[in-house]
Amino acid sequence: MTSSLRFQVFGSLSYEISSPATIIAALHGMQTPGQTVYNELFTINPNASWELLSCGPGGNRFARIRIGSSGPTTLNYSADVLINVLRVPQGELPILGPDQLPADVIPYLFPSRYCQSDMLRTEAANLVNADDSPYDKVLTIAQWIFENIQYVSGSTNEQSSAIDVMEQRQGVCRDFAHLGITLCRALTIPARYTTVYAYQLEPQDFHACFEVNIGGQWLLFDASGLAPLNGMIRISTGRDASDTAVASLFGNIQGTGLSVNCQSLDENFTPITRESLHESNTALILP
Repeated sequence: MTSSLRFQVFGSLSYEISSPATIIAALHGMQTPGQTVYNELFTINPNASWELLSCGPGGNRFARIRIGSSGPTTLNYSADVLINVLRVPQGELPILGPDQLPADVIPYLFPSRYCQSDMLRTEAANLVNADDSPYDKVLTIAQWIFENIQYVSGSTNEQSSAIDVMEQRQGVCRDFAHLGITLCRALTIPARYTTVYAYQLEPQDFHACFEVNIGGQWLLFDASGLAPLNGMIRISTGRDASDTAVASLFGNIQGTGLSVNCQSLDENFTPITRESLHESNTALILP
């Protein structure tokens, strides 16, 4: 069952720059078979030279900005986005082992900088029933994170990994996603990190969730439960946050502000949550 949904997104990043610098920003929505981005507008104030780059197997779009003068700089992005959300019966998802996975999925089985899955194999195995399907194992992991990891703004930083979150039992959406990815990979379930604009997220901000590959399909999960799964507009995907940073800064740059907004253009938006998927025995794909 496929549903089409329309959104309007806006993202803004502000900086104080003290010398010539470069910013690589991921504000642009991805163009995918299931996500169409139109009416895009990207501006820099004051004006600066920039180019749009497509990087990585997922086609992440990064704006590379070269700033030659000191002073305040603001990046603004806005777009209208059409997404096609697909719900599939959980029972129709075939189980594929590592010997059957497509080549482009294999890297998402391996440990990465923030997702040290080789160090949490015992913990992951203890969380799930060994006889459960891969999808049920991911459901268990997402629910365990939701119930056992406390969402605390400012409790972690850009060096924090899934191991830190597991030990401290707190974090933000980035950390919830990293821990979900790590526990899934520890169970030989391919998992990747996804940065999104999220409708009904309060307060509005850039958001992180994770996807798992089951039966050749990437299925969306959000262990934080902070926004409906069908209100996610994909910005970038990767092994973890190191592949998908909203902004990478090179030079003497200080962040001074951030603003995000995501609005539905459909009057009768009906949120899809992890609980509603579980009740209907379906899984959600954000193509």
